[in-house]
Amino acid sequence: MDSVPILKIGDVLLVSIQTDLQDEAVMALQESLAERISSTGASGVIIDISVLDVVDSFAGRMLATVAAISRVLDAETVVVGMRPAVAITLVEMGLSLDGIKTALDLERGMRLLSGDGALA
Repeated sequence: MDSVPILKIGDVLLVSIQTDLQDEAVMALQESLAERISSTGASGVIIDISVLDVVDSFAGRMLATVAAISRVLDAETVVVGMRPAVAITLVEMGLSLDGIKTALDLERGMRLLSGDGALA
């Protein structure tokens, strides 16, 4: 099982998903991320999915669950790098990803978490 890297950048944790995740890897990511939020006091989590071409209902639920875990631990979640086809698929599946903000790229995601919402 490949682990998903979780990098600390200031008070933000960056989760870079590089491959499709299987059930076991998702469970490990959820536990690892919750532990890292708690141990670092991170105020934000950025999940980079720019490598993913396809997101199925499982991956959509995984994103929503990770965001919910982060929220409970007082960290805001931003998903970055979502491709248009992925966004269309999520909408068609009816997955609204409540509580998750999105940004086109990592730089905009960092600005969103820093409170500089002026993304134009």
